[in-house]
Amino acid sequence: MKNALRWIAAIGLGAALMAGCSSPAPEATKPTDGTAANTEKKLKIGVSIPAADHGWTAGVVWWAEQAMKDHKDVEWVFKTAQNPTSQIADIETMMAQNVDGIVILATESAPLTPVAKQVHEKGIYIVNVDRGFLEPVADVFLEGDNVAFGRMSAEFIVKQLGGKGKILVLQGVPCTVDTARVDAANVVFKANPGIEVLDSQPGMWNRAKALEVMQTMLLKHKQVDAIWAGDDDMALGAEQAMKEAGRKDIKFIFGGAGMKDIVKRVMDGDPLFPANITYPPGMIKTGIERAIADLKAGKKSGAAPQEKVVINLDLITKENAKDFYFPDSIY
Repeated sequence: MKNALRWIAAIGLGAALMAGCSSPAPEATKPTDGTAANTEKKLKIGVSIPAADHGWTAGVVWWAEQAMKDHKDVEWVFKTAQNPTSQIADIETMMAQNVDGIVILATESAPLTPVAKQVHEKGIYIVNVDRGFLEPVADVFLEGDNVAFGRMSAEFIVKQLGGKGKILVLQGVPCTVDTARVDAANVVFKANPGIEVLDSQPGMWNRAKALEVMQTMLLKHKQVDAIWAGDDDMALGAEQAMKEAGRKDIKFIFGGAGMKDIVKRVMDGDPLFPANITYPPGMIKTGIERAIADLKAGKKSGAAPQEKVVINLDLITKENAKDFYFPDSIY
C-alpha cells in the first residue's frame, strides 16, 4: 500500500492508475474439502464526497466511480454533496441503511466532524480521505502531505522572487487541508522579511469565487509581484482577474494539484506558471480500495487508534513537467 501511494503521488493525477496501480480485491477463501464455498455476506459500503464543483473534485468523482466499477462484488451507496448540510444528511441515510463502512471526503471539516463521530460510535468503519475531521474518529485517514504542499510552494515563490516581493494569498475551503497548506506557507513567508503578504482571502478552491475575490484584491493593491493560489482552479480565476484588470506587475501565479492544463503550461515554459505541485484526486480510489480490503479482512471500527497514511507530493517544474503531464486524464 505504501509503495502504491508513493506511485500515485509521483504521477500527479495518475492516468496509469487504470493501468494497474490498484490492488485486486482479495479472493474469497476456497474450501479444501471439495465442497462449494459458503456464500459470504455482501459488503455494503457508502461513499460520500463533494459534488464536482471544480476540477479537482470532478477528478475525485471520476476516480470514485472507477473504483466502484472495479468492485461489483460490493453493494455501493454513493452520494455527492453540494454543501455540508446535504453531506450530513447523506451520511445519516447511509447509517440508517446499515452500511458496513463509509469512505468520506468531507465538504468541510468542522461541520462533518459530529456526524462522523456518530458513525464511529455506531461501529461503522470509516476511511477518511483528504479533508480530515477535527477529532480522530476515522479508522484510516489518508491525505496528501499538505504541510509539504504549503512549504514547497512558498519556498519556490521566495526563490523565484529573489527573497523580495509583495504577494496575495487565495485560501481554500475551511478544512484541515487548507489550514495545513496556508499555515505552512505563512511560516516560510514570515521567515523571509523581504516577502510581504498584502492580503489573504478565501477563494474556496473555485474558479468563479477566486475571480471575484481577486478582482477586489487587485483594486485594493496596486503593486503585486506574485499570487499564491493554493489550487489550480483558483489560479485560473486569479489569472482571469489579472488579465481583465490589465495588470502587468504580477510576475507569476502558483496554484497546485497538478491540473493537466497548468502542467502543460509549466512544461511549455509559460512565465505566468513556472511551477506546480502534485495532489492527485485518484487518492479517493486508494481510500475506497483500502476500505474494501480492511472490511474483507475483518477489521472492526475503533479496534485500533486512527491510522494516518500520507501521500508524498512532488514539485513540478519545466525540467520534470513531462513526467506529470497526462493529456487524456480527467483532471
